[in-house]
Amino acid sequence: MLEFLTIPVLAGILIAAAVGPLGSFVVWRKMAYFGDTLAHASLLGLSLGFIFQVNLNVALVASCLLIAMLLVGLQRKSSVSTDTLLGIIAHTSLSLGLVSISLVDDLRVDLMGYLFGDLLSVSSTDLGWITLGCGLVTLTLIKMWRPLLAITVNEELARVDGYNVDRLRLVLMLMVGLVIAIAMKFVGALIITSLMIIPAATARRFSTSPEKMAILASVIGVLSVLGGISLSWFEDTPAGPSVVVFAGLLFFISQFRRQVE
Repeated sequence: MLEFLTIPVLAGILIAAAVGPLGSFVVWRKMAYFGDTLAHASLLGLSLGFIFQVNLNVALVASCLLIAMLLVGLQRKSSVSTDTLLGIIAHTSLSLGLVSISLVDDLRVDLMGYLFGDLLSVSSTDLGWITLGCGLVTLTLIKMWRPLLAITVNEELARVDGYNVDRLRLVLMLMVGLVIAIAMKFVGALIITSLMIIPAATARRFSTSPEKMAILASVIGVLSVLGGISLSWFEDTPAGPSVVVFAGLLFFISQFRRQVE
């Protein structure tokens, strides 16, 4: 049992540790819908990877990063509101991905696995991709923590202080896209955003500083992964949704505690 669960547990811990600080920015900047958009759009990358026989990890990362850059570009030029723009891109790319898969003969894809994830199927190769992606995101967050925090607090003041707000916003969106791409297969496209925002929202109730919230969000995420995998193993429930259920349970329990001022 322990040997079988080692790789999935390590993968889950790495993902949870990376999305903790990143999820804090998603919560602070109210970017949850942006994360959902990228998660839905990632299915287009999945379909293109199958159709052109490209490594799925590469296809997912490339599609998420391209969609993130497309969103940034359209936000600058389009007169349509951001939430409307996100909805259009999310559902159009999702539908295009599903249509693309259906048009290819002799292609059998386990969409349920990609929609809801299968953490217990993680291989050592997958773990390598997760380690690389999560390590890159974590190092970027450490290096750019103060600039990213500055634009989150007040973009105008950050601009006055000399920060390139547009570039920092793009970097943040690309990190969200990268995490979604590497975690989609294991947590699921429909619920990866919840693994970002639920631990961060829970940690917010116990934190007195941004740094404490980011660290605590990672800890809560790791606890959610361990609890979810345990539930999946003993009760034969799907691993990805079990992790999110455990995270949601921690969030609701936290609401009975008085918020730290």
